[in-house]
Amino acid sequence: MNQATRTRTRTRTWTQSAAALTACAGALAYTISKVDLARDGELGMPGFPAPAEAYASIGDVTAAQLGNAALGLLMALVALLLVRPPAARWARWGAVLVSWAGILMVGAGVIGFGARAAGLAPGLGATPPDGGTALAALAVGALWVAGWAVAAVGATRKRKAQVDAP
Repeated sequence: MNQATRTRTRTRTWTQSAAALTACAGALAYTISKVDLARDGELGMPGFPAPAEAYASIGDVTAAQLGNAALGLLMALVALLLVRPPAARWARWGAVLVSWAGILMVGAGVIGFGARAAGLAPGLGATPPDGGTALAALAVGALWVAGWAVAAVGATRKRKAQVDAP
């Protein structure tokens, strides 16, 4: 392997690792926000309070939010797998497939909450009363999705060094 190839491989590895760690941080921010909302007995997301009628369909708000927090921890662990994707093909592809499911789920949430914040989706709830908190939540979500997507794409690529190895 020549110097230029080593440099490209190192850059790709660094980029993928940074993207995976960004995704992990986004998932952990989500987890912390859900624990905080569970503690306060509230539904919704930071900056996006749930409509009053949403509480009628949830028996135990605290348990529901702690369940969401557990899902956030799971997403953080999956993102961490992409820092150094598993060598076994089945494990790597499993992590990538679960990642893409998470990316689509979180991405849909960011789009929906963004539409709500812009007043384009009144069916999802009222425009957030605290625009700054809502904007920060949307920014974290967008960075989370972008980082996770970059890490997932990087994990699908076979590194030339792996292909050339004896």
